[in-house]
Amino acid sequence: MSEIVAVDIGGTHARFAIATITSGRVVGLAHEVVLKTAEHASLQTAWEAFASRVGRPLPRAAGIAVACPVGGAVLQLTNNPWVIRPALIPEKLGVDRYSVVNDFGAVGHAVAQLDASQFHHLCGPDLALPDPGVISIVGPGTGLGVAMLTRTATGAQVIETEGGHADFAPLDTVEDQMLLRLRPLYRRVSIERFVSGPGLGNIHTALAAIESRPSAPMDAAALWALALSGQDSLAAAALDRFCLSLGAAAGDIALVQGAQAVVIAGGLGLRLADRLAGSGFESRFRAKGRFEGRMAGMPVKLITYPEPGLFGAAVAFAHQYA
Repeated sequence: MSEIVAVDIGGTHARFAIATITSGRVVGLAHEVVLKTAEHASLQTAWEAFASRVGRPLPRAAGIAVACPVGGAVLQLTNNPWVIRPALIPEKLGVDRYSVVNDFGAVGHAVAQLDASQFHHLCGPDLALPDPGVISIVGPGTGLGVAMLTRTATGAQVIETEGGHADFAPLDTVEDQMLLRLRPLYRRVSIERFVSGPGLGNIHTALAAIESRPSAPMDAAALWALALSGQDSLAAAALDRFCLSLGAAAGDIALVQGAQAVVIAGGLGLRLADRLAGSGFESRFRAKGRFEGRMAGMPVKLITYPEPGLFGAAVAFAHQYA
């Protein structure tokens, strides 16, 4: 049995916890410490703040998930001014072993190890996630995370992708108009321009323009609260469109990856747990023409584990050093 520091670094927060690993599996994750990245100059100073909270020497190993593509000598995080140089991690953090993965890749590693109790069934047949098999993982958050998990007789492999940047495909006349409203702003409109936290604002603005309503810019958190409350008809309509687009995108990604199951992850997925099942998500997920029968037979789950990125960072470390 050994301990490591699990770290999940996003644009706004950096999360830390001590993880316990036995026989290549994460068997425990201590209570997390959440720090605001804006209040710390670097990963090193945040690490030191975490150490002071723990009150004892930290393990000399770390599994780190970062909100940016990994690879190369310098990692520049999205929406976060920290710069991380992986080669300097042993010196800066005082560790002997470490791993660095993309934050959504870490979610894929979490899906690989979590048991069935950590997933909520959304639609399709209520079957366990396939083993062996291919699982598509789709997570709306600040952007749209996409990963692929392949399970074989020899183990699991997580493949990080940028599937959220594929082109948005409208499926009705309202979405045709939504796309036209955004094209002058972005020229190439990707899926995550609609299916993400900020994407709800784009949908809301486009629907307001379609109805010739005045629409002042609104804070994303305030718009989400308004939409979830149902107190504003246009915000509620935007949320309905969000669920439709998420279902369509998840189905497209499953087809592209040859999946036998889909897992919805991300903070927004969890917030929508009670909404997706009763929305148009399932109908759009299935609406794939000649493959509608295949899509209807595919289980779709929602991950309910509260911090899959943090847990997955530890799993990725255990996988690397198994």
